[in-house]
Formats: sequence, structure tokens, C-alpha cells
Amino acid sequence: MKTTYREAMRAALRDAMQRDDRVFLMGEDVGRYGGSFAVSLGLLEEFGPDRIRDTPLSESGFVGAGIGAALGGMRPVVEIMTVNFSLLALDQIINNAATLLHMSGGQFNVPIVIRMTTGAGRQLGAQHSHSLEGWYAHIPGLRILAPATLRDARGMLWTALQDPDPVLIFEHGSLYNVAGELDDGAGAVDIDKAALLRQGDGDGDRLTLITYGGTLPMVLDAADQLAGEGIGADVIDLRTLRPLDSHTIVDSVARTHRAVVVDEGWRSGSISAEIAARICEQAFFDLDAPVERVCSLEVPVPYAKHLEEAALPSVERVMAAARRAVGAGG
Repeated sequence: MKTTYREAMRAALRDAMQRDDRVFLMGEDVGRYGGSFAVSLGLLEEFGPDRIRDTPLSESGFVGAGIGAALGGMRPVVEIMTVNFSLLALDQIINNAATLLHMSGGQFNVPIVIRMTTGAGRQLGAQHSHSLEGWYAHIPGLRILAPATLRDARGMLWTALQDPDPVLIFEHGSLYNVAGELDDGAGAVDIDKAALLRQGDGDGDRLTLITYGGTLPMVLDAADQLAGEGIGADVIDLRTLRPLDSHTIVDSVARTHRAVVVDEGWRSGSISAEIAARICEQAFFDLDAPVERVCSLEVPVPYAKHLEEAALPSVERVMAAARRAVGAGG
């Protein structure tokens, strides 16, 4: 069937609520307004205000309420409008949700799912545009998901709701309108493994392109163009940032001997730095060139369109990094 990323997310919410009466959605404008990005449009009319709950503009308050509901046996899905606003709930997420299992000696799980929009490219200014999922991937006790495909947008939520511990789902804002075909029977997916979406072939130079979320479409575009230059690229969609599937990454690098990591976060202290470090630790002798990284420039994301585009990863920057990796200039 033809659908969009937004509609796939909505179908995932509807399916979860139909399958489990304990599942409910809460957040700012998720009810009457239909969600800030229209993901929950129509669900209030279908499930009622007890299960589609509009909240005050207090991220710390409603995330804390979600944690309490999870401790009480419910399966809350908490929507935070953007990742930038999640900073107002850091204490709840990091000091409570992520730690209660450990601090209670294994007595209390917190089965909460927190969804939020991430990423730039839509001229929304610095307070609505940053990619901070790499920060959260630093925290033990959390699972970090970044669905980039229609299949994962549809399938990751139900799997996340089965996890007894907190799961954060980062939805890139540029993906909501992406349309494509999705199997009518699409459902839950594995959230433990990265996906090798493209395998480079031919007798020319080879490399591995590693990315996730909103940068996946540009990386796939770059891989297609590189193939025209005789450069065969594996493309890995990480899908889960914590725990990282190092095996899929290392297995590809062992075949291609070069790697480029594409990450919309800032370069310093980023998830791309962690991935590059793991490649060096686990596949150093397979490398024929240093690991390249393509990240956002280290500035607050600008509002002006031309400056925003200049600050973010692009097809051109990915291709230039790939050419450097294979020694073809750039």
C-alpha cells in the first residue's frame, strides 16, 4: 500500500492501542490538534481523551507522569514536540527513567516509550532543529531508536512497547512527508540489528557508508552517484543507536576496508566519534584509510535557508568524503 512516514507512525500508534488497553498517548497537542506534526491526527476521536491525553506545556511534568504510569503497570507513549524541548525533562529521563531499575536492585522496570522529533533542514531555527540523539545514546539504561524507513516507522513502536525498560524514539522531521510502498501486513520489527540496505559491488574501489535517521536518503543518493564513478558503497542504516550493532558495521568494513560515517549531530563528542572509535578498536587492520566523518558544522543551526544548508551534511559532502577515503580526491 502507498503511505507516508507520518501515516506509518500513526498506524503504529493505532495498532498498539488496539492490541493493548494499557497503551496510551500523552503530550502537548496530541489530542484536539492532532499532534504538532499530525502523527496523532484522528486518534482522539477514535480512542477518547482517556487514552489520547493533551498535557500542559511542562515536559518535566508530563514525562514524570509517564514514568509514574509505567511504574504503575501502564504502557505510556509520551510525545515531546522536539528533541530540544526534551532538555527540560532531562532530570526525569536520565535521573529517573534510566536509573530506577538499577537503583531499586532490579525491582522496578520503567516500560515507557518517549517519542520526539529531531533534526534540521526545515528552517525552524536553532531551538527546534538540533540532533541530540547522540547525547541520549551515551546513557546506560536507555534504548535509542531512529527509524529512517517506512517499515521501521510502522514496526519499531510495538517492539519498543515490549521492552521492560525506557525506549526513546527519534523521528527526523524531514521524513514525515516521505511516501512509498509498505506491505499491508507490515508489523513489529527487530530493533537489535542495523540494516545493510545497499551492498556495493563491482571491481572498483569499495567503502562503507554508515548513517541513520534523516540522513539516510541523502546517503543512498550519494551511493548511487558514487556507483557511477566506479565506487561501490555499502550503506548501513544503524536503526538503533544504543545499543549499537557493532557486528554489522565491522563485518562491512572488513569487506570494503574504508568507512564514512554520516551524522547530523555535531562532530565533537558525537555518535559518529563513537562509531569511528569502535571501527578502529575492532577493525583497525582491515582499514586501508582513516575513517571519514560528515557532520553538521559546529554552530547553532541557522534559520536562513542558505546558511542552514551550508551547516548540514549534504550529498556533495558525503561524496567528497567517500572520494577522500578511496584516494580519488574530493
